[in-house]
Amino acid sequence: MPKLSLYNRDGEQVEEIEVQASLFGAPFKQGALHQTAVSQASRRRLGTASSKDRSEVRGSGGKPWPQKGTGRARHGSVKSPLWSGGGVTFGPTPRDFGTKVPKKVKRAALKSALSEKVNAGKLLVVDDFTLEAPKTKVVASMLDSLKVTGGALLVLDQPDMNFIKSARNLPKVKTILARQLNVLDILTYNYLVISKAALEQVEEVFGG
Repeated sequence: MPKLSLYNRDGEQVEEIEVQASLFGAPFKQGALHQTAVSQASRRRLGTASSKDRSEVRGSGGKPWPQKGTGRARHGSVKSPLWSGGGVTFGPTPRDFGTKVPKKVKRAALKSALSEKVNAGKLLVVDDFTLEAPKTKVVASMLDSLKVTGGALLVLDQPDMNFIKSARNLPKVKTILARQLNVLDILTYNYLVISKAALEQVEEVFGG
């Protein structure tokens, strides 16, 4: 079984812990990673852009002037896309950009992402994240001690508002719960820093 170093908040190695090979030593599957990441990114798009076509804009349904005899071009409605204030031709309408990915593919992608972090030495396990009060300096000092650069995804086993409030002021740092762990966030942030309790929860939820 693969082994990971367990650190304290001062960046000192406390011990080595064994982790599941199926989760942290999985083969790299680029296709599953790409498919899952694209699907998650598309689901985050709001899809709320909207415009009105000629049937939705406000205005008279009659002809603005007679067909013949005025010397002007023929028009059937002031709601025509040719008119200022008229409808929009083929304009955007609210839609869902999300795509479905099979559960097996998503699980394989998550295992690949975690394994790649381990192989790159960018998955760090910390014994405890608990804070008695919100202190951004404490979290910043912890990341400096761990030599974390280029952003970090901090994974908690349960909501800890003191820690969450402390971390949210730091640039390129995001906190999530173990059960919310996903491929897109893992790929977005350079380092994955996870508490020991959260690691156990990840193995319980996603392992096997």
